[in-house]
Amino acid sequence: MQEKIIILDFGSQTTQLIGRRIRELNVYCEIVPYNKFPQDDESVKGVILSGSPFSVYDESAFKVDLEQLRGKYPILGICYGAQFIAYTHGGKVEPAGTREYGRARLTSFDRDNVLFKNVRTNTQVWMSHGDTITVVPDNFQIIASTDDVKVAAYQVKGEKMWGVQFHPEVSHSEDGTQMLKNFVVDVCGCSQSWSAASFVDTTVAELKAQVGDDRVILGLSGGVDSSVAAVLLHRAIGKNLTCIFVDHGLLRKNEFANVMHDYECLGLNVIGVDASEKFFKDLEGVTDPEQKRKIIGRDFVEVFNAEARKITDAKWLAQGTIYPDRIESLNITGKTIKSHHNVGGLPKEMNLQLCEPLKWLFKDEVRRVGRELGIPDHLISRHPFPGPGLAVRILGDITREKVRILQDADDIFIQGLRDWKVRDEVGNETSLYHQVWQAGVILLPVQSVGVMGDERTYERAVALRAVTSTDAMTADWAHLPYEFLAQVSNDIINKVKGVNRVTYDISSKPPSTIEWE
Repeated sequence: MQEKIIILDFGSQTTQLIGRRIRELNVYCEIVPYNKFPQDDESVKGVILSGSPFSVYDESAFKVDLEQLRGKYPILGICYGAQFIAYTHGGKVEPAGTREYGRARLTSFDRDNVLFKNVRTNTQVWMSHGDTITVVPDNFQIIASTDDVKVAAYQVKGEKMWGVQFHPEVSHSEDGTQMLKNFVVDVCGCSQSWSAASFVDTTVAELKAQVGDDRVILGLSGGVDSSVAAVLLHRAIGKNLTCIFVDHGLLRKNEFANVMHDYECLGLNVIGVDASEKFFKDLEGVTDPEQKRKIIGRDFVEVFNAEARKITDAKWLAQGTIYPDRIESLNITGKTIKSHHNVGGLPKEMNLQLCEPLKWLFKDEVRRVGRELGIPDHLISRHPFPGPGLAVRILGDITREKVRILQDADDIFIQGLRDWKVRDEVGNETSLYHQVWQAGVILLPVQSVGVMGDERTYERAVALRAVTSTDAMTADWAHLPYEFLAQVSNDIINKVKGVNRVTYDISSKPPSTIEWE
């Protein structure tokens, strides 16, 4: 049985970071809504309560009955989680005089407390809260303070229950990972046995049990996620998996043919469908990005459904949905950031059950699983690519000519990243492509004046976008060499008919998103 830590999500933007840090400790964890604690799950070893945008004393604040967990599992409350534990046990939480945000130092802490094992003196932590615990209940012991926050951490006397006002999960908390390790390993007793190999073994067994001898259909996109999901399922059920790869005409240059060849080499049973004519027709004149996504999602289901009906004995639909897809589609506060056509349920007429073998993994974890499965590196190391394809990299309406321009410019940029060699941190030669998380070209809805061959031009502008990240939840713009940017700009302007200006996007996420739409 796979031991796990349960993270109750109260809506914090850093909840997924808690999960990432625990996974990095080779401990499996699951993030669930604050009110969806799994009942009768003997594999649960401990519970973490996340932060939240609410105040614990708000009427609308998310609340959970801690008495169902207290004494049964070790509990760690982080920020709001710590305030909630204290508040519901008779403590006092009040607005701080000033918002406590940013770096702080633990000027004092209980070195004998297991939570602070191997934590350095005066270690830096990251604060992010507008409220503070002003009074702790009688049976709560303060175990850490900063210059400005008296109750930086506490433990309930005689119980395996802690609260920390800071965020150990963020990188700015210098010994935050050590504190999380102290909790999940030393307190909860997790064995640190979760790995890509163990995930493959466990998931293959679970898929065999879940699906049995049923036939499964999987929609391939050509990306890392659906490819890994396909190979994982193929290992579990073999010939009972049928994959459908729909070409909506908005893929990268020559991508459909190249990816079909890769899938054949992997031994997958793949049906390729060129439906570009339908997608272009239905997208004609549409400029709103959400409407584009909905049309593409709808058309994909229609085309996919038409092919799926031909497989009359299919009972399951598999998807390569991963955790960030689900977070970005609908967070716990109910505010949609952007729709994602891999998330949101199945059309009733398909009459298929849903199978998502990667739904708890982050992108880098998916890549590790893919390598464990023996998938070629050129597939595993591919940058993420949006499900709606180039439609959300063309600002404005979609035409075949715009797609042609963008495909040509994008091909030059991506191939340039692959060809430009640099040294990594340990001195090994690699490419810019492997140092970048995601890259692409955006076709802007503007034209600009230029001069080519002593003649005036009035053509399109494109923006290059390249970011570094580990999980797509946050991202920074990639500091590409000026010489490289100059070469790519020159190549695009000289070789792509219809473009006379190239810009570089240096915004980070947040506040921007990786894609422009």
